[in-house]
Amino acid sequence: QVQLVESGGGLVQAGGSLRLSCAASGRTTSTYAMAWFRQAPGKEREFVARISREGTVTYYGDSVKGRFTISRDTAKNTVYLQMNSLKPEDTAVYYCAATTRAAYSTPNYSRTDHYFYWGQGTQVTVSS
Repeated sequence: QVQLVESGGGLVQAGGSLRLSCAASGRTTSTYAMAWFRQAPGKEREFVARISREGTVTYYGDSVKGRFTISRDTAKNTVYLQMNSLKPEDTAVYYCAATTRAAYSTPNYSRTDHYFYWGQGTQVTVSS
């Protein structure tokens, strides 16, 4: 089992920045690829970013490319999401997820069912 706990959410004005953290514990978390998803009210959960277990390969959703950066600190078992140039449409609950699957296995990395473990989420609200 892997436990994931997100933090760092909050209220920010458009154009501002936030950094989310996801602390992992349990089974050898360094063997897991990690990702961030988000879900706005009334919408499906959306892929945001993924980072490989080594931290060398990253993927981003089209809506956040160039603004968000995913990273990980293996020694701290923590994954980060640096969010810059925030927009009101970034408002959502942000979830951390973990998987042992290869990125292009079926289902692939952008799908929620690619991941085995999920955190409880942290709210991000961007005001206009």
